[in-house]
Amino acid sequence: MPDLIPRRTVREMAPYSPPTGNRIEKLRLDFNENTVGCSPRVIEALRRRLSEERLAVYPDYTATRQILSAFFNVAEDEMLLTNGTDEAIQVLVNTYVDDGDEVIVLTPSYAMYRFYAEVAGARITESPYVPPAAEFPLAELLAAIGPETKAVLISNPNNPTGTATGLPEIEQILQKASHAAVLIDEAYFEFCGVTALGLLDKYPNLFVSRTFSKVYGMAAMRMGCLFSQAANVAYLHKAQSPYSVNSMAAWAAEAAVADTDYVKDYVSEALAARDQLSAGLSRLGIGQARSAANFILGYFGSRAVEVRDALRDKAILVRDRSYEIPGGVRITVGTREQAQRVLDELERIW
Repeated sequence: MPDLIPRRTVREMAPYSPPTGNRIEKLRLDFNENTVGCSPRVIEALRRRLSEERLAVYPDYTATRQILSAFFNVAEDEMLLTNGTDEAIQVLVNTYVDDGDEVIVLTPSYAMYRFYAEVAGARITESPYVPPAAEFPLAELLAAIGPETKAVLISNPNNPTGTATGLPEIEQILQKASHAAVLIDEAYFEFCGVTALGLLDKYPNLFVSRTFSKVYGMAAMRMGCLFSQAANVAYLHKAQSPYSVNSMAAWAAEAAVADTDYVKDYVSEALAARDQLSAGLSRLGIGQARSAANFILGYFGSRAVEVRDALRDKAILVRDRSYEIPGGVRITVGTREQAQRVLDELERIW
């Protein structure tokens, strides 16, 4: 019996296997999650609404769309509910990218941009961040955009560098790539305050994504949103499974955006922790990229893996990125108490 052979693009892809096992009850500073958990209102809402009958019914997004569109100040037909940001990327690529089309990604950046572009059979062009500053490579990106470019996928702030760009630069990209779908992934928006959502009416090629996995502390729920002009969203709907967001994720999102004080307080704590961690790394002589997110990319040279492992032995998880950034270790900032715990351990091993 002949072997079943997958598509060439799938055969040639590098597998993506994030180290997500055995993380509970450790200090989780490796995936940029909320390190204290979601708002208590989210848990209350789930307990109140969960029942045998409701679990037997397909999701109804009517109330969720109304609540979230009002919160994000967009029309309901300008928003797509998605199964995390991952599905937002997937649906955008499936809608606008054909086999062999050019997709521009920045590197290093979130692995799912390349992942979904490769699955689609796209031809990928890279625009690199250059350490140690790892500033947004605007000139290089603009030069890379050409008539054959079908999509440009950008994280702002960028993961794993933490560096960000502003609206004037984003507008230059939108203008140069007027024929292409431009995604601005704002997973870390709350920590930097720069959003392209206000540009939706002006640029028909703009797509903006948000997630509930970071500041809202709902990574397990897999909930996100993708925004664009209504005509684009209508096409996105056609490329999306009708029930990809489960009811519990939708209920949780409604409760999460209602507790604005919780988010404000967590962001304030995270920003203070970022300053504390940055200053502490500097005192230890550890270089770093200037972060606008809830994590810091530190440069540990040839000791990057050693540092990761030593911290793991103390139940502190950080993410080694030295395989793509020389000496790079990404550290989620957490709270000030958690940041100090990291610094205390680093002082012992550095």
